[in-house]
Amino acid sequence: MKFKRSMLGIPYVVFLVIFVLLPLAVVFVFAFTDGSGRFTFQNFLGFFRSSRTIATLVYSLFVALVTTVICLLIAYPTAMALARSGFRRKNILLLMAIVPMWINFTLRVTALKEVLDAIEGNLAYHPFLNTIIGQVYDFLPFMILPLFNVLDEMDVSLIEAGRDLGADRRSLFFSVILPLSKPGIMSGITMVFLPAMTNYVVLDMLYNSTYIMGSLIGSYFNAYDWHNGSMISAILLLIIVLFSMLEKKGAAR
Repeated sequence: MKFKRSMLGIPYVVFLVIFVLLPLAVVFVFAFTDGSGRFTFQNFLGFFRSSRTIATLVYSLFVALVTTVICLLIAYPTAMALARSGFRRKNILLLMAIVPMWINFTLRVTALKEVLDAIEGNLAYHPFLNTIIGQVYDFLPFMILPLFNVLDEMDVSLIEAGRDLGADRRSLFFSVILPLSKPGIMSGITMVFLPAMTNYVVLDMLYNSTYIMGSLIGSYFNAYDWHNGSMISAILLLIIVLFSMLEKKGAAR
């Protein structure tokens, strides 16, 4: 049998089938069946009929939106300062911003929990605020990195041309820099917004008793209700796919 370069992709295809496609197939099978194994749409209809699931979805979207906006507001000037600075070793400064990602997630949130507890006195008094702080702390590096890559590779001659044409700093930013950095913004939003919808570990560790989609799914599976838990997982997957498609269209414009 003659060797072809395309054969190098066989292990990857096998991995995708076993660890991605098959688990997804199991989720969708449970999502559209009842306890007797019969096909049904009741799980799907029940999601939209339940005020609990809709309220959880809205709250999850709100938490993810607030987290993403704050991360963007902090990450953009940080990435611009790193990309446009005169430091010869700016990659080392970028590395310092990413190093927290190398530390175990539980340890980082536990350390943040102790800091917040020392400042606020009782974390239970500010559950939503603690959640946002924890989410921003966790996902901020994922926003900084794509922004830095885009801003660092931006053609400086375009900025200089804008200055030569008489553009002030405000016009230069909104007319040149911001549009050119749009791919990094869209990539950062995707990397922060989608995981923030389901990251319930931060809520649990920082004393937020409110459910988001991830914790709601976990509650169904803990109660051995695999059918409704799978349906919520499938709907959340479709929402994520929709956001990803919108992100690609937005980045392409």
